[in-house]
Amino acid sequence: MSEVPARLPLEWIAASLKRERGRAGLSLSELAKRAGIAKSTLSQLEAASGNPSMETIWALAVALGVPFSTLVESPAPGVQVIRAGEGPTVGSERSSYVAALLSASPPGARRDIYHVWLEPGSVRDSEPHIPGTVEHIVVSEGAVKAGPLGEAVELGPGDYMSYRGDVPHAYEALAAGTRFVLIMQHV
Repeated sequence: MSEVPARLPLEWIAASLKRERGRAGLSLSELAKRAGIAKSTLSQLEAASGNPSMETIWALAVALGVPFSTLVESPAPGVQVIRAGEGPTVGSERSSYVAALLSASPPGARRDIYHVWLEPGSVRDSEPHIPGTVEHIVVSEGAVKAGPLGEAVELGPGDYMSYRGDVPHAYEALAAGTRFVLIMQHV
């Protein structure tokens, strides 16, 4: 696959942010402060405008104490099929990292599944996720160096690893066209 799928519909993010901010009982100002983003940025996102990066959405999810997928998931139909190269994606502003949410965690379970595209030339540094998060990676194409800072491991096609996601960690493509499935398990 040479093209990255379309970005997430802003309406999904806006509705989710409003819902979760309301559940948390936070004002725009308080949530923006906790997430370390400008209040105007949060206001734009809740108005379904702007172009949110993965880092912004992660910061908001952590500040709200919810998994990333809670803020980007679509209304789920009875049967859902996401063809290769399709599906909602979000990219990083700091690296050539793009992730497509394949499956959000259903009620009672706490896991999310992503298909990730990563190209050499930049490292995708990830801040710690909510406490208890464990990440699982299965590489399908290329090669990646991934894991907690100081413990990263090189992986190739078919390789699997798991590690704590509630500590700083990173992903770095070692080959062009690197693709992997990332499963985030939230306790």
